Amino acid sequence: MARAAADSSDTGTRRGADGAPGPLVLVLGDEELLVDRAVAATVAAARRARPDVERRDAAASELSTGLLADLVAPSLFAEPRVVVVRGAAEATKDVATALAGYAGDPVDGVTLVVAHAGGARNKAVVDAFRAAGAQLHTCERITRPGERLDFVRAEIKRCGGTSTPDGVAALVEAVGSDLRELASAAGQLVADTGGLIDESAVHRYHRGRAEVNGFAIADLAVAGDVPAALEALRWALAVGVPHVLIADALADGVRTIARVSGARGGNAYALASELGMPPWKVDRARGAARAWSEEGLARGMAVVAEVNGAVKGAAADPDYALEKAVIEVGRARRAR
Repeated sequence: MARAAADSSDTGTRRGADGAPGPLVLVLGDEELLVDRAVAATVAAARRARPDVERRDAAASELSTGLLADLVAPSLFAEPRVVVVRGAAEATKDVATALAGYAGDPVDGVTLVVAHAGGARNKAVVDAFRAAGAQLHTCERITRPGERLDFVRAEIKRCGGTSTPDGVAALVEAVGSDLRELASAAGQLVADTGGLIDESAVHRYHRGRAEVNGFAIADLAVAGDVPAALEALRWALAVGVPHVLIADALADGVRTIARVSGARGGNAYALASELGMPPWKVDRARGAARAWSEEGLARGMAVVAEVNGAVKGAAADPDYALEKAVIEVGRARRAR
């Protein structure tokens, strides 16, 4: 089951009776948007319980044991405090030891939020916070296409909207993989459309961007619509889309056709799981693959390999190299 969600998962037992966070909060993972949301949610919960809560922030890599002790030291007037320490994996050995030791004897009135990216470095801090019953927010990086779709779907719902599968897929295709941009686009679309996010809504509000990204150019090229692909390419270059991104998208388009062509039959969802791509992409590639021969795919793979080197310095004119590649991909599709 995908773990992507609009907010980080929240577990643990140490909360106050008034809903305030407990003395220890562990934010585990390296998805920055979710880490920021977990920290913000903790501070907000603390301030709902006590509006006078003071917040202090520090990077673990810049801490000394003395400065850490000062951050969490009891206040003279017992003011509540939230101390946020980010990057615990990068702490020195002494500071990591101090953080782990603090978990066993936290200071009254202080909520210590420790963010750790995961992994083996300074894992003793994570282990100590878990053993002490810290409230846990899991913020693992979202890398799988299906998880990204789940994130967008959940984000739209979080903002009060509803979505269709085609709408979610179109938004990811138009905006890309950056979670902050996806979250911002989802929220803006919900506000602009009145709540329903379908494919037509995405195209209406993101048409310019969707038409000039590398994947749109690649889709047109592998489908054999070379004139439209060249028009989109020239527009993309005019607005500053990097040559490398367009070349990478062309390569991804041809490789996707090759992978789907060589895969066993079955429904799109089973094949999507096997190939590690969303079902809508499998369906689209299957449709395009019918017009490609093995010889054509071999030629297409050679073309995209050549243009990849060309845009990274091998060609005197990378614009021309991309135009030539689009034309050659279209020709390869027709090869029999």
